[in-house]
Amino acid sequence: MEKKNIDWANLGFGYVRTDKRFVSNYKDGAWDDGVLTEDDTVTISECAGVLQYAQTVFEGLKAYTTEDGHIVCFRPDLNASRLADSCRRLEMPVFPEDKFVEAVVQTVQANEGYVPPYGSGATLYIRPYMFGSNPVIGVKPANEYQFRIFTTPVGPYFKGGARPITIRVSDFDRAAPHGTGHIKAGLNYAMSLHAIVDAHNKGFDENMYLDAATRTKVEETGGANFLFVTKDNKVVTPKSDSILPSITRRSLMIVAKEYLGLEVEEREVYLEELGDFAECGLCGTAAVISPVGKIVDHGKEICFASGMEQMGPITQKLYDTLTGIQMGRLEAPEGWIKVIR
Repeated sequence: MEKKNIDWANLGFGYVRTDKRFVSNYKDGAWDDGVLTEDDTVTISECAGVLQYAQTVFEGLKAYTTEDGHIVCFRPDLNASRLADSCRRLEMPVFPEDKFVEAVVQTVQANEGYVPPYGSGATLYIRPYMFGSNPVIGVKPANEYQFRIFTTPVGPYFKGGARPITIRVSDFDRAAPHGTGHIKAGLNYAMSLHAIVDAHNKGFDENMYLDAATRTKVEETGGANFLFVTKDNKVVTPKSDSILPSITRRSLMIVAKEYLGLEVEEREVYLEELGDFAECGLCGTAAVISPVGKIVDHGKEICFASGMEQMGPITQKLYDTLTGIQMGRLEAPEGWIKVIR
């Protein structure tokens, strides 16, 4: 399939309609085989479960063109597993994990012309999602569901280089103990919208959420896990049952240990110790790592030694190594790369 006539260098991170999307329906206790369709609209009852009680979950991953010209996805099996965990928590039927990966492959193949070329800095973003589709007026799980995947080409998250951001310690809570913070549900992101708009209005790029029980421990932002580097180059990530298990973060910890020979640690990270770290970053699919230069805790500035001009040296090595694996410049651990073409 020929590449579409798109100005790859000037793509933003937004929705661009592509040719095909995958749709599968759950009814009478079973999933159908699913189809690829050109129809980009969703028609549901005004009383659909998703509209009444927010019964929806989603995932996000990317397809890349590697240095040798292949089109690949990065660890889609982990997205399938995480979606399954999200479904179980919201009493939704699990979409089979092997069929999830197959559907991702089919959808990318059907939109191959939208996969940006190697070296453009752009990628094809893939959004699988599921929602309750039949009418539900009493508070209970839906009986019918729809699983869909659409794709959209997106530009590089950082145009002109990754500049460290400034974040604040938020007065809002992101997730309660034993709540839904560990799953990728739409409701978690809805509750973060007011907090992020408020942060932007006050000059901050993001929020740092603390644990709701004690408000002493670092959890995550509205859509990314934290990663810290100590002054002796140990890579540390917060441990909590109420944060989303980021695939990017888990991969970076393996990269740190196995590729860079660094000591890694997943543990509780306390607000009072942030000034002891040399570097800080936010891990996620969109940017891989967003460097953090400064955290503001109610007027108190916590500045990292890496500064406000560029990524810290360890963060940069982590970023370069993981993107090198994704783009085929470095050999990947077994099972990390799903070749689509």
